[in-house]
Amino acid sequence: MATLLHIDSSAFTEGSASREVTATFREAWQAQHPDGTVVHRDLAAAALPHLTAATIMAGQADPATLSDEQRAATALREQLVSELEQADVIVIGAPMYNLTIPSTLKAWLDQVIVVGRTAGEKPSAAGTPVVVVASRDGSYAPGTPREGFDFVQTYLEKVLGGMLGLSVEFIVPELTMARVNPAMAALVEQADASRARAHEDAAARGKGLAAQLAA
Repeated sequence: MATLLHIDSSAFTEGSASREVTATFREAWQAQHPDGTVVHRDLAAAALPHLTAATIMAGQADPATLSDEQRAATALREQLVSELEQADVIVIGAPMYNLTIPSTLKAWLDQVIVVGRTAGEKPSAAGTPVVVVASRDGSYAPGTPREGFDFVQTYLEKVLGGMLGLSVEFIVPELTMARVNPAMAALVEQADASRARAHEDAAARGKGLAAQLAA
């Protein structure tokens, strides 16, 4: 049975472009795999703990010597890593906050990056396709004033692809604040077109990746 790992990290549950587009991807994937498994991690609704020294050291210690806190932290980390390893497809909502990813998503990444297992010479989830919905309220495309200020795609390419060995692609809805920010009123049409393309791309990729699994 196919498994989709669906991760949302937007702090907003209503009106979130990244959540809307990941939902479109999920719906298209489920239409092809109605009996498939979806594991949904809403990192805003249920934030994960950041790594602590105790958690990091627990991975190198004799299990018999672990404290109750370390056992709980190790069990959570094992669950998160297993979800990553068991996924056939991953979709991640990664809105831009202050030029980079939300801290909730960084916490998830820190939990699932385990050198010698998920990262290193032979990453355990290598090759798994991951679609990242990297929404942002402005535009950081080539030729724009803020070209080079995007630390979402550049970071996630290196972490997801370079460290975890996943097969990464991006869907980028831009100008997402145009309808609520009067200063961006002239960009509403462009913003609507960007969001529409993002939904089309998400539906196509969800369907396409599901079809590959069924082949």
